[in-house]
Amino acid sequence: MLARHSLKLPRLTNMCASFCTATAEAAAEPLYNRPKLAPTDYRTGETNTDLHSKVHEAKFYTIAPEIKKQLFSGGGLPRQYEQQVKTFTETCLMVRPAGLELINYIRNTDFKRPAIRYVLYGDNGVGKTLIMAHALHYGLQNNFVLVHVPWVPNWMKRPKETANAAQEGFIDLPFDAAAWLVHFKTQNTNLLTKLQLKTSKDYVWSKREATPAGSTLLELVEHGIARIKFASETIAALLSELKQHASEDKCKVMVAIDGFNAFFHPETRVFGDHKQRITPDRITLTQPFLDITNYNWTNGVCILTVDKIGMTEGFMESYMPRYLLGKEGFEHLDPFVPVRVDNYSDKEFASCVQYYLDRNWIQKTPEGFDEQLKYLSNKNPYTLMQLTRSL
Repeated sequence: MLARHSLKLPRLTNMCASFCTATAEAAAEPLYNRPKLAPTDYRTGETNTDLHSKVHEAKFYTIAPEIKKQLFSGGGLPRQYEQQVKTFTETCLMVRPAGLELINYIRNTDFKRPAIRYVLYGDNGVGKTLIMAHALHYGLQNNFVLVHVPWVPNWMKRPKETANAAQEGFIDLPFDAAAWLVHFKTQNTNLLTKLQLKTSKDYVWSKREATPAGSTLLELVEHGIARIKFASETIAALLSELKQHASEDKCKVMVAIDGFNAFFHPETRVFGDHKQRITPDRITLTQPFLDITNYNWTNGVCILTVDKIGMTEGFMESYMPRYLLGKEGFEHLDPFVPVRVDNYSDKEFASCVQYYLDRNWIQKTPEGFDEQLKYLSNKNPYTLMQLTRSL
């Protein structure tokens, strides 16, 4: 996951040294002498994402530990943010304008019409992944079956293991596929147990192994986890069944894929038999997720991010969807609804600084410190998090 956040920061040694000195002096002051911040300034007690509105904009809300474990134990939160969560002993997400826009779109969707694709885009570190996390929490609370890929470039750049697929010229990622099935099961076991969705046909894996028609989708998933060799094929069968059940109005499905543009990158770091890099379309995991992000089904919504970090050197000039997806990827999604994610507004920046003060991540600071942080970070969420990490 190191490449996920390999953002280059300017050298700020001298400036940060002066901040650290001021912080150390402030730390000597007893906690009870420091001004208490009103919770309403930067926090909201509203944890029901369906009720989030402009009133809650730029405020943090808390995700319960058991919900965080269910949603993100298999990935989905940036590595640096995960470290911050452990330090703060709580998982807080900021309600941001792009998140409210996205949830409002989903809330007002006519699910009888073809699945709508939403594309989150923006510069490095603006918070696309955390806005997707907000939407996933909304999906969980509103009984969507979640089809969540935490970070596609992990498959294309650093797979756990590769193997030749049954289809000639294709490459399997069996361990990555099995790990994804575990992630899917963790997120959806409660809902799938309640829905009792069944397979519509027999799936024959080998001469001795088959999943008969009428088996539950959880049984199908369990087979893919137990028999890693067939994990990729199991994913293809599972996503096909989910599309069919959703179209038959038996369930609602939320597809959330981070780094979607990696499916259309000109090359991967996966090597074939002749030690040549193969293209994403030759990896068996690619096609099932392209199929479920098509528009030819109903009762579904697709939330996709495109990210420069998902590309390799030489393909990172722009963060616009047309550039990152390329002609093939753009045509695959067209028409889609673009949702731009920007740096913090002044209100969001102030709220974030207040939250860091409350958690003693930074201490009482000299006058003008906030403005210096604003200048150095350009109100970029990730850069701000990096700058304050050493204070």
